[in-house]
Amino acid sequence: MAIVWFSCFAAITTKAASIGTWNAYMAYHDITEIEQTGHLVYVLASKSLYVYNTNDQSIQTFDKVNLLNDCNIAHIAWCKDAKILIIVYENQNIDLLDNNNDIINISDYYSKSLTGNKTVNSIYIDGIYAYLAAGFGIVKINMSKAEISDSYNLGFNVNYVYIEGDYIYASSKQRGTYRANMSTNLLDNTNWTWASAFVDKAKPLDQQLLATLKTLKPGGPQTNDFSFMKFYNGQLYTSNGLTDKTGNIQVLKDDEWSMFQNQNITQTTGYTFPGIVCFDIDPLDETHVFGCSRNGVYEFRNGEFVKHYNHKNSPIEIFDGIHDEYELVEALKFDNEGNLWCLNSQAPNQCILKLDRGGKWESFHHSELMKLNDDVDNKSLATLERMILDSRNLLWFVNDHWNLPSLYCYNPNTDEITAYTKITNQDATSYSFDYIHCVKEDKSGRIWIGTNVGPFYLEPSEFNSSDPVFTQVKVPRNDGTNYADYLLSGVDISAIAVDAGGRKWFGTYGNGVYLISEDNLTQLQHFTTSNSKLISDNIEDIAINDKTGEVYFATSNGLCSYMSDATTPNEEMNKDNVYAYPNPVTPEYTGLITIVGLSYNADIKIVTSSGQLIAEGRSNGGSFTWNGRDKEGKRVASGVYMVMSSTQEGKKGTVCKIAVVN
Repeated sequence: MAIVWFSCFAAITTKAASIGTWNAYMAYHDITEIEQTGHLVYVLASKSLYVYNTNDQSIQTFDKVNLLNDCNIAHIAWCKDAKILIIVYENQNIDLLDNNNDIINISDYYSKSLTGNKTVNSIYIDGIYAYLAAGFGIVKINMSKAEISDSYNLGFNVNYVYIEGDYIYASSKQRGTYRANMSTNLLDNTNWTWASAFVDKAKPLDQQLLATLKTLKPGGPQTNDFSFMKFYNGQLYTSNGLTDKTGNIQVLKDDEWSMFQNQNITQTTGYTFPGIVCFDIDPLDETHVFGCSRNGVYEFRNGEFVKHYNHKNSPIEIFDGIHDEYELVEALKFDNEGNLWCLNSQAPNQCILKLDRGGKWESFHHSELMKLNDDVDNKSLATLERMILDSRNLLWFVNDHWNLPSLYCYNPNTDEITAYTKITNQDATSYSFDYIHCVKEDKSGRIWIGTNVGPFYLEPSEFNSSDPVFTQVKVPRNDGTNYADYLLSGVDISAIAVDAGGRKWFGTYGNGVYLISEDNLTQLQHFTTSNSKLISDNIEDIAINDKTGEVYFATSNGLCSYMSDATTPNEEMNKDNVYAYPNPVTPEYTGLITIVGLSYNADIKIVTSSGQLIAEGRSNGGSFTWNGRDKEGKRVASGVYMVMSSTQEGKKGTVCKIAVVN
């Protein structure tokens, strides 16, 4: 029986990602450069890289989580003599990748401060050297030694470089083509002379090879544009935000990506289909989705476009009554009855709108949302967005605009609105914000806001106060003094998410991601691009799969995720829903051992078969992790260890066994 039991949980292990692992979800859709060497074809697509093996038709994708040192690739080129692929990123970082997947990073050019334009326009290979045509001149790289050999500051933008005979040529759209004899001092600008007018020599793609590559499926989304996200019913829904790019809603389900219809919508409606700022899913019909943009509201069923709502068929207004390509709706949300609520920004008369299930629109005018706005006189607030429905069925949203950064609470049952335009903390300090970016409810019913100077929360008891107090969490310094510091004071908070363990994930503009404990007093993690596999320090949104603990980050460089140790708790703990992975724990495994299926804040004790206590603690949501070591930090001996659980009320749970082999 023991062998069967362990085999069962070994099978479960293969499907569960390890706590602390990262994943990147990069697009590989739009092919821009191809480099072939023998049976390997390196492909630059959507600023990402993959390699296609023509012998076995296999595909390997690369990203910052898997091998690469950066994101957003500008150019690639294969050096035959050195047998190395050079990868140049948009930020001028450089990687060298050989066909054994060994990689070396050359960061000197990226980190070097230059007065000229460092942008790399193209790459030319000659022997073991790569010549980068840059905005200020040319950079020469020795591929065999993985080092920058020289840089030639020519004082003008070089579009491409080439070598013919004894001469090196630098060709510029603005200045024409210059050349210098290779035997002269190329650092001396006087040795470079004008040779001819500029002739475009863009390297064409091999059309036959391109046709083959277009039949492949390297995976990933179609674009790396992610701004708003929602995890719903086992699926991650995403959209590309306020942009002039074609609107999109992309969905990840069971490791497969799909996209809502975004073609031919302009032809059908007669209006451009710009980026989808946000969306929501009908709680009574998950195939029914609405998205909003600067051109109104769009309705979808089963991923197919159904209807466009604008000034012609709804109360949505044009911001100036003239330019009908600007009908700004940046927030929408379904209530529990399936009514859709929308916010119309910069509108002459409208602010809050409702579309009921029968297709009838209603308008709810509130003077609190009609303010003077910079150059938009006597209109609704400029940036009404990030609407949520809380546990009390109240709608919360923000005006994320420097003119009047503010928070609002709207009761759809009574048509009453509360405006929080003045933020004062518990120490009677009043704040003048530049922005309030987001709003979120935690598991205690508090309403959090993310501002450009840090996070604040509003207790339910303060909702209706005439002079509400916002709590700014004080974190004790624990240095023997009574001093404390405000939580993440001065940090620009762009997104907030609450995981199954009640912990807060704070996304930022420019400072990565923070994970804060449920009691708000402990910083558990701070992920940045320099200390983790996070692909950008600019976070647009955060979504969480509470069942698995995977935390998704929409960033300025695309989408990535982190496997956290908090999952949805169970009401009851029994032998059918509580298990550990990996199990058995083999000698080569050094990661965390995870127990899942626990109740909220369950008390956990790990003991030997003889009853000796090895480790203890409380669950994060429905999960608990153990590092496989005893209280002295030593790796435990081979044997069977018992995981004993009880609820936070002290009621006995169940016993789970973990086999450790050393």
